[in-house]
Amino acid sequence: MKNIHQTAVVEDGAIIGEDCVIEAYAYVSKDTVLGDNVTVKQGARVLGKTKIGDNSRIFSYAIVGDIPQDISYQAQSDTGVIIGKNATIREFCTINSGTHKGDGLTKIGDNAFIMAYCHIAHDCILGNDIILANNATLAGHVEIGDFAVVGGLTPIHQFVKIGESCMIAGASALSQDVVPFCLAEGNRAYIRSLNLVGIRRRFDKEQVESLVSAYRFLFNQGISIKEQSEILLSKTKDENVKKMCEFILNTKRGIPLAKGRD
Repeated sequence: MKNIHQTAVVEDGAIIGEDCVIEAYAYVSKDTVLGDNVTVKQGARVLGKTKIGDNSRIFSYAIVGDIPQDISYQAQSDTGVIIGKNATIREFCTINSGTHKGDGLTKIGDNAFIMAYCHIAHDCILGNDIILANNATLAGHVEIGDFAVVGGLTPIHQFVKIGESCMIAGASALSQDVVPFCLAEGNRAYIRSLNLVGIRRRFDKEQVESLVSAYRFLFNQGISIKEQSEILLSKTKDENVKKMCEFILNTKRGIPLAKGRD
């Protein structure tokens, strides 16, 4: 059973799943698709071709699916936002529609936890189980892997890629790509260590030790990280280590390292 407040605006054509709650003064546009048991709280707005998965919550005054903050943008069809299941989008977040500069979609996976005042720009692609703390701001085309965490008050430069299970510390500023399973911090942020807290939550002792050995080989040798990646990739059978090496070899924005490293 749907529960739609009499002051909410739900345009004709919107697809509303079972057991959805749309609170007072919320707005849902005609091209929106809400899964089952989705809550759109007071004053929130869901615009454009936005699809939100089951059991998600959009808190007050969040705006999902509005046009991008891009001075070159002109009205485009077949663009929108896709958000997976069990998402939490807290107060005053803004999540912009994709554009034809990407594949037309801004995408967020399942179990996202996005705290108040975060901004996710056009064409960003976020994996499953990500956390963005308050006021994290993602520029266009940023990609974030599964289980990554971005601390509060941290801006991420356009086209940056953040690997799986990374931690970007709060009040940092990131302009380069961060290797999976690593922790970066600072302004400008650079890789400081493995994200040991994060990987210990996901992997057994043997897998953690394999990542520790790989990190030491890649980052503590004082020679080219790409050369080290090629050597390690040719030897390892560990899938997580392969992810680290392939990420380094494929980076376009470079890897942020401590001064004196290349």
